[in-house]
This record gives sequence, C-alpha cells and structure tokens, in this order.
Amino acid sequence: HVRLVESGGGLVQAGGSLRLSCLASGNMLTANTIAWYRQAPGKQHELVARITRAGATSTADSVKGRFTIAKDNARNTVYLQMYSLKPEDTAVYYCNTDPYSNNWGQGTQVTVSA
Repeated sequence: HVRLVESGGGLVQAGGSLRLSCLASGNMLTANTIAWYRQAPGKQHELVARITRAGATSTADSVKGRFTIAKDNARNTVYLQMYSLKPEDTAVYYCNTDPYSNNWGQGTQVTVSA
C-alpha cells in the first residue's frame, strides 16, 4: 500500500520559517517525481515544489527564493524548507506524486499570522 505522510506544520508569524517532512513508503522516491502541494480554503490544490527521481528541483513562482525542496532517499523523506513565510502561504500542505494521484494524505496545516 503506497503512502505519503506529511508532518511539520504549525502556527508561525509572518517572516518565520518551517520545515515540512513527507515520509514515503516503499521505493516511491526513487520511482517517482514527488511534489509538495497546498490547498487554501475554497481553492484548488496548487503545486508548490517538485523533485524528480534524479533530484532535480523546481518551485512555483509564488514561493521562488523562499521555499526549497530536498529529499533523503535513505530516510524515504522529502522536505519542504520554508523561509520568509507570508499570511498568503496559509494552507494545508500535502505531498503527492507529480502528476498527482487521487490518494491524498491527511496533509499538514501551515498557518502564518500577520
């Protein structure tokens, strides 16, 4: 059973930092491109950052220069390091494959106060 479990969210003031973790099962990280997505209330999922099987990364324009994605294959974990957080970054953050499957996890809530 393929699973991705997110953690690390929380409440932070604007300008603060958080690091999210995504623990993957099996060989997901070496077999797939993994991405972090976020969903704010009333909005669709937005792709925030992705990392390929080979480790190439890219980020959305809305977070470029503030968020970085990385992975540790030995730990089966993908990270999203977030700096200079803004209130508009408030959302539930999910990891999933890219393209995404409909098997979304529970996500982790990130709330940025002004």
